[in-house]
Amino acid sequence: MGIQKVIISNGDYMAEDIKSKVIQAKKASIELSSVCTEIKSRALEAMAQALDKERKAILNANAKDLESAAELKKKGKLTQALVDRLKVSDSKIDGMIAGIRDVIKLKDPVGDTISTLELDKDLILYQVSCPIGLIGVIFESRPDVVPQVMSLCLKSGNATIFKGGSEAKESNRTIFQILVKAIESTNGMPAGAFQLMETREEIMDLLSLDAYVDLLIPRGSNEFVKFIQENTKIPVLGHTSGICHIYVDEYADLDIAWKVCFDAKVQYPAVCNAIETLLINRKIADAFLPKMAEMYLGAGVELRCDEDSYALLEKRGLSPLSRATEEDWSLEYNDLILSIKFVDTIKEAINHINTFGSHHTDGIITDNASRRKEFTGLVDSSSVMVNASTRFADGYRYGKGAEVGISTNKIHSRGPVGMEGLLIYKYILLGKGQVVADYAGENAKPYTHRKLDLKFEDIN
Repeated sequence: MGIQKVIISNGDYMAEDIKSKVIQAKKASIELSSVCTEIKSRALEAMAQALDKERKAILNANAKDLESAAELKKKGKLTQALVDRLKVSDSKIDGMIAGIRDVIKLKDPVGDTISTLELDKDLILYQVSCPIGLIGVIFESRPDVVPQVMSLCLKSGNATIFKGGSEAKESNRTIFQILVKAIESTNGMPAGAFQLMETREEIMDLLSLDAYVDLLIPRGSNEFVKFIQENTKIPVLGHTSGICHIYVDEYADLDIAWKVCFDAKVQYPAVCNAIETLLINRKIADAFLPKMAEMYLGAGVELRCDEDSYALLEKRGLSPLSRATEEDWSLEYNDLILSIKFVDTIKEAINHINTFGSHHTDGIITDNASRRKEFTGLVDSSSVMVNASTRFADGYRYGKGAEVGISTNKIHSRGPVGMEGLLIYKYILLGKGQVVADYAGENAKPYTHRKLDLKFEDIN
């Protein structure tokens, strides 16, 4: 289904309740930006406890979504990958709770001094971190996005508008209401900082509110993210696809290669950091690929092979196999499907990754230090793995507590984005009556421009 059919504009009419929600959140963002760490930590702990207490309500709501999703899948309106992402279990709720409590442990980044510069005696310039303001998060399917993003935004002092996919409406609404009730019952927390939108029409309205919304973070299919990027003036943080690779070098440890390559595809194939293409140096193909293919086929992976890898596996009597087309190198399957290609050199592998990849996460299996250096230096991706699964490219696994998304942008923030991607900075100049006129003209006073080891937060 094309995104144009999924998102419907309601013309020139801007529903006043939508705009009022956004304005309320924008106002609350100012108050939230100055809430102290202790109060934010209490609110986060209240969120964690509320999720634990309301497990039954969450699972019941999710069961309704799963029932509807099964019908949509039968009609071809929902993929299995989206159905997999939709499911909430007790262990997933445990993960939500653990993620929130990990955020509590993180240092509060708001108000940190990034740099201090003396312009002249008693004229000191501080660069201080601060929240971005009001963030819009638009996502498909995964209800666990709500606690992940809300906890990071709360800790970093950002108000947030959430818009989830209709396939997860019951789950999103229930989790959102549980969390907001916990937050707003915490003394010292502002009301209205977190808002939920539920209809398709509201997306177009949100995209037009660039006067109020400071950043958009879309999470979903390539088509979905591209549509968001092309239909708003609001800055967008995200990635359009996760076409990830592993290159098995001729100097690879085969035991490591089999283990890592299996995990990178099979552990959870419906996510953006699972590999879609396996590149194999021809010199190691005979020793590596047959066993690797047996492992994949045993796990139900469909193998789409280039001519040479197809011939090798067919000769070994392995099946079923299919031949890869040129289109396969550019596809994000999000499923138990893998394309396989032989390469003659590491340069050919790097060129393939930089040509067909999405600059998300790519890896190499090698014991050769110069190959490792060449690969990590030349592969233009936000995460590059050496002898490790691409599935590690995740905010929680990177120690960020949770993540708001993964960015392949080269400005502001890149890779798995945690709280640091939700912060910007301001300059604070502390003087004693200085004026620019004294530093201009024939007898201008000189600037010292001396770096100082001073923190703004230590100034009384």
